[in-house]
Amino acid sequence: MTLIRLFEQESERQYKRARIGGYCHLAIGQEAATVGLVSAMTPDDKLLTSYRSHGFALARGTSAESVMAELFGREDGCAAGRGGSMHLLDPSRGYLGAWGIVAGQLPIATGVALAAVKRGEEIAVVCELGDGAVNMGAWHEALNLAAIWRLPVVFAVFNNGYGMGTKVEQASAEPEVHKRAAAFRMPGERVDGQDIEAVYQASDALLTRARTERQPAVLEIMTYRLRGHSVADAGTGYRTKDEVAEWAEQRDPLALVTEKLIAAGITTEQLEAIEREAAEAVERSVAFAEASPLPDPSTLTDFVYGDERTGEQFSRMGLGSPAGEAEIVSKLAVAA
Repeated sequence: MTLIRLFEQESERQYKRARIGGYCHLAIGQEAATVGLVSAMTPDDKLLTSYRSHGFALARGTSAESVMAELFGREDGCAAGRGGSMHLLDPSRGYLGAWGIVAGQLPIATGVALAAVKRGEEIAVVCELGDGAVNMGAWHEALNLAAIWRLPVVFAVFNNGYGMGTKVEQASAEPEVHKRAAAFRMPGERVDGQDIEAVYQASDALLTRARTERQPAVLEIMTYRLRGHSVADAGTGYRTKDEVAEWAEQRDPLALVTEKLIAAGITTEQLEAIEREAAEAVERSVAFAEASPLPDPSTLTDFVYGDERTGEQFSRMGLGSPAGEAEIVSKLAVAA
């Protein structure tokens, strides 16, 4: 949790220094929800998330260097510099990607769970999504299929109170998202996302049942982001400063878990050592990202899906390509 907090704070600084391009969504305030959920996963489980993703990669074990290099768009990033903040992934750790299209990951996670069943794998698939995704058509389609085919997928809804700048109550006829699971005859639970132990226990129970009984479920994790929707959003136009201050002062997950650790006998020196180690890891990640090379522009079309007719399809587009991309398109057509 400390690593995620310090990493996100540094990401914000680097974004404002124009070293990180595109969009950048921070999870400051949601660390307990992230770590509690991921800690309940086994090494063989699969994870798909929405785009507030840095903390998930770190919690799953991807190095801070690899994640920061990806944010910088560098070759040594976990997605070879092609994903950036919104499209992290690390298949070696079962992290099958952050998805930038709202609810775009839900059908894919359902398909991953179906593939696991067909292969006879006793695993669980974790599909994280924001509260804004539950009103998309993909939510209903994915949960319906997961229910009728009894697929081992847990839909973890990170309800931080706002879909961008709209309150959940203003966008959802049923704002208690876990209750929607009843429409698909699957379990639905709500848990305090600022309490890492509560999140872990609820996640562990649902993931265990998914693996052993192929029981899909909805887990609504109530949390809060202490920053705006993205770094470009001040987060003050749709919520009051008093609201943010109240969460920061009374419900900060790092402060809450620190209190529990001290009560359990962890010393101040041990906590300081954890923070020092995390700070050093973040510092190394920035140096690593700065030193990592940018991807060679000639490899722009690498990893792009194509079939035997790709060349034919792109050949009709080549002459009309604006801004000088015709050469790259042509290279892809030849390669295909």
